[in-house]
Amino acid sequence: MSVFLDHAATTPLRPEAMVALEKALGVLGNPSSVHSDGQRTRAILEDARDQISKAADCNRSEVVFTSGGTESNNEAIKGLYWEANNKDPLKNLIITSAAEHHAALDPALWLAAEQGAEIHYVDLEANGMVKLGELEEFIMLNSSRIALISLIWVNNETGVITDVPRIAKLAKELGIAIHSDAVAAFGNIPLSFKDSNLTSMAISGHKVGSPIGVGALIVSRGAKPASLLHGGGQERGLRSGTMNYPLAAAFAAAAAAAQLDMALRAQRLVGLRDHLEREILKAIPNALRTAFGAERVPHNAHLIFDGVQSDSLLFLLDQRGISVSAGSACQAGVLAPSHVLLAMGYSETQAAACLRITLGRTTTQSDVDVFIDAIVPSFEQSLLAGLSSRAI
Repeated sequence: MSVFLDHAATTPLRPEAMVALEKALGVLGNPSSVHSDGQRTRAILEDARDQISKAADCNRSEVVFTSGGTESNNEAIKGLYWEANNKDPLKNLIITSAAEHHAALDPALWLAAEQGAEIHYVDLEANGMVKLGELEEFIMLNSSRIALISLIWVNNETGVITDVPRIAKLAKELGIAIHSDAVAAFGNIPLSFKDSNLTSMAISGHKVGSPIGVGALIVSRGAKPASLLHGGGQERGLRSGTMNYPLAAAFAAAAAAAQLDMALRAQRLVGLRDHLEREILKAIPNALRTAFGAERVPHNAHLIFDGVQSDSLLFLLDQRGISVSAGSACQAGVLAPSHVLLAMGYSETQAAACLRITLGRTTTQSDVDVFIDAIVPSFEQSLLAGLSSRAI
């Protein structure tokens, strides 16, 4: 029996997305062409833009289609930094968190290494929540130097929710650009770009049930970030290239379906997650819930299993047909101590002993029970293996 509990990495294709994709693939044309065939595909693209704008609660002109979260984060972080720094070279400070997804963290690090940017990392509570009061004070004291604030809305590993709109309100009042990686938030919790005060927001299709390879950057109408790509000037000049209307249509259909079932899905999954965590802690009392006491998304369970290593647990669970993860799936298959947990103050040993179990719309009670039955023998076997290796 195969049990998939890694929905934060990707989630099954929604039937609505499959139908929309197949229908769009049957229509021939380049959306930039002026003839009738081109305009038919343009209509598919613009209908998808309308649906995404409703799901993200933004103006349709603010939706820029991309290949996914990584491209969206890179365009926003580099583009907004360049826009601010080119206008005022004294603005070279980026505020972010060391617990960001690497798709947002690494562009900031690249700007620091190659473009002279300075990075200030916000302080985190032990459960991963941002120390908002301290952050607000730092912003007020350094507003003249800040080029960009970039904060993840929902942490992709721990599931912790950050009050991004609170920080964005202050940033907007001070004229500071602020971006949020909302990939783990979109489709899982209610959010509104219109009410968020954000400058930009990254979202991704395959996290809500579309095919991999499509996403969007929501960019406020007043923002003019520098572009990473130059060519035909498509997508407000921010994403030149022939527009992928079939994937856009699939993304839009998946996003719309995710909005419709969000409330009921959240109610069901939080019950399954809480049951899973209770049973784990009952069977393995020294397991630690990393986000204990924090506001978090309903489908994410993130725990540390002291005394073992993540890769050992992952292997043993995989042998039983169970797919979970130790954190982000975007690190080229390389297992290392979680940078998120290190940023939260955990030791390297603890950061290398975590599991992320994420549920989705296809998760059943049986899936959760299979995992619960498997985690104890897997933990004990991994513990013994660790003791054996240390003895040698």
